[in-house]
Order: sequence, then structure tokens, then C-alpha cells
Amino acid sequence: MIEFTFWDIVRNLLFATRWTILLSVAAFAGGAIVGIAILLLRISKAKWARRFGSGYIALFQGTPLLMQLFLMFFGLPMLGLRIEPWMAAVLGLTFFASAYLAEIWRSGVDALPRGQWDAGASLGLHYVQELRLVILPQAFSITRAPVVGFLVQLIKATALTSIIGFEELLRTSNAINNATFEPFTVYGLVALIFFVLCYPLTQYARMLESRAAAH
Repeated sequence: MIEFTFWDIVRNLLFATRWTILLSVAAFAGGAIVGIAILLLRISKAKWARRFGSGYIALFQGTPLLMQLFLMFFGLPMLGLRIEPWMAAVLGLTFFASAYLAEIWRSGVDALPRGQWDAGASLGLHYVQELRLVILPQAFSITRAPVVGFLVQLIKATALTSIIGFEELLRTSNAINNATFEPFTVYGLVALIFFVLCYPLTQYARMLESRAAAH
């Protein structure tokens, strides 16, 4: 058994937390970009585009995230694409996040009265301008609470990337526990770190929900 002081454990876990935060930010940003593209397909006037968007969302919402990560990490090399754990983790979580964000934003678009589209048309705006100037800003505004709530789920989902070898918080904690045999200390600190990361976002989401309800 390797001797670790309490502060050694804390220091190593905090170092690993940086990678958990970075992965969460990268996956959320990538998921937002891809999610907007899927949203546009989902609400398109073209039937094939709507079907593709619906199929994409169904695929990534209807399959386990762990399986998606396995396909990225173990499947892509079989196609000749060598991929590191970091990139596999980012890609897997990006596609996962994009499906959920696209559906959240689609619900925001559907919640808008038809009059908003008619108002844009009456101003002489074409379809793209209507989306950019009228529809999407309102849809994004009314779905801020569920988007923040999903970010909390995404942060917790980063723990699954330890399975494919990405050195985030959970994988580091497993290594420390194997060296110290202090599971209550190590995993208790991991739970505390995730709580510190997620609790403020949870409260912020609730505040946004309260504001939306008040209006």
C-alpha cells in the first residue's frame, strides 16, 4: 500500500477535475454546434431532412452512452481511424449531447405561437432570417432551464469515459483507491467534487424555471 496523505489525495483529485471540466465544456460546445444543425433538419420543410433529424435523435437517445463511447474508441480504429481516449470521449459525448440539445430546442420552437412565424413573414423575412432573428432566439430563451439541467447530466456522464481510458476524475480516483485502499475517503471526495460542480448549476436551472413560471 502506497502512503498518501489526505492532501495528496485531494491534490490529485483536483488535478483530474480539470480534465472533467474541460471534457464537459468541449462536449457541451460541440453538442451545441451539432445540435443546432440537427435542430434545423428537425424543423425543416423538407420531409427527408425531418426524417434524418428524427432518426439521429432516436439513435443517440435510444442507445446507451457507454456503447456509443465503445464504438468511438474501439470501432473507429477498425475503419483505419486511430483515435485517442480524449478524442473518443469528446466525440462520444458531443453526439450524445447534440441529440438531447436538439430535442430540447425543438420543443422550444414548437412552443412558440404560429403568429411568430406569420409576424416574420409579414416583415418580409425569408425562412432563414425568420429562424435567425425571430424563432431561434425565442426558442433558446425559453429552453435555458432544461439546457442547464442537461449540462448537469453531461458533467456526471463524463465519469463513463473512464471505461475507455480517459484520465478524468473517476479513473484517477480508482487508481488512488487501488493504491491507498481508502474507498470512503477517495470516493467521498469524488462525490463532493461532483456536487460542487453540479449543485450551483442545478440551483441556476431552478431559478430560470421560476422566472419562466412567473412570466
